[in-house]
Amino acid sequence: MAALEAARPDGSRFVGGCVRNTLRGIPADDIDIATQILPEDVMTAMKAAGIRALPTGIEHGTVTAIIDSEPFEITSLRRDVETDGRRAVVAFTEDWAEDAQRRDFRLNAIYAGPDGTLHEVVPGSIEDALSGRVIFIGDGDQRLKEDYLRILRFFRFNAWYGADVDAEGLAACTRQKDGLAKIARERIWKELKRLLEAPDPSDAMLAMEESGVLAAILPEASAGALPALVSAEQGEGLAPDPMQRLMALLPRRLREVREAGRILRLSNAERDRLAAWADPALAHVGTLSPADLAEAFYRHGTEAVCDRALIEAASGAGESLKLVLASAARWTRPAFPVGGEDALAAGLSGPAVGNALAQAEEAWIASGFTLPREALLARLSQPD
Repeated sequence: MAALEAARPDGSRFVGGCVRNTLRGIPADDIDIATQILPEDVMTAMKAAGIRALPTGIEHGTVTAIIDSEPFEITSLRRDVETDGRRAVVAFTEDWAEDAQRRDFRLNAIYAGPDGTLHEVVPGSIEDALSGRVIFIGDGDQRLKEDYLRILRFFRFNAWYGADVDAEGLAACTRQKDGLAKIARERIWKELKRLLEAPDPSDAMLAMEESGVLAAILPEASAGALPALVSAEQGEGLAPDPMQRLMALLPRRLREVREAGRILRLSNAERDRLAAWADPALAHVGTLSPADLAEAFYRHGTEAVCDRALIEAASGAGESLKLVLASAARWTRPAFPVGGEDALAAGLSGPAVGNALAQAEEAWIASGFTLPREALLARLSQPD
């Protein structure tokens, strides 16, 4: 900020989440700065101060300064000239009010000077930040048409800040929900994931379902089980897991979870985790004996079994959640005592190697992983 002040005194202010979160007494994840200085001149000011600067979004006015490996986004004041619901053509301005009017919510349009002086350019913005109200700046429909991803941001901020959902904002999201089809699926999942990471996103997700927005992005999803899942998490002292919460939104059927993975462009690891949770070969976890539970851990992995147990608990069908979680924490995957070299040494070749090893492994699992190596070698010598 000192470098910017040297270039133009009183021409730069902190803005957005860092101001909002500071007012709410919570840590700020990112530091954003708005400035009356043009982006090329920001680059010059950073260079003069010996600060590394990257033109990360210079066509939209954004320069990223790197100080001690920490990024600071510096964006020149701007106004939208043209929007298509995804990106905007902008023109630079020196008018703080004009810059504020292009932002999404009032609580994100609070500016703070280098000395901490607050500048409430949009009336009501400070009170919104303190109370957690999420209210669009000006016409909600217009704000959404500028960037349809703001529909999901509306629900995300409501999930994190917890005030009652603004009825006018919700109605605007309902009217504009079809615009989400213009947004890249990866961006939708990134925003939904951040929403699901909130301590309790239940009310926001239920409002999203009521508005039709949830169906617009995930046609098979329902938020009805989410409150019970959050309660189960809190009862066990578990941290929010957005993947488990996504599971709670979906029917536990492979076709639907695979389609959800495709729609949201999930990573391979995320798709695999969903599929493991929905695998019909994994029995109802709440009814498993300790021996069967150990077998389930071995066949499906502790993560899939714990995912299933937690979702079952949320549906009222999980009587043994504590047992499953405690057992998973203690469990170490045993090593199968024989391998391909042993099968070859027993005189087997070709497909017979895999078949004999599979039969031996099944016998070893059935023994509770206690069948000794000598007995397994004998089985390899005399496969069924």
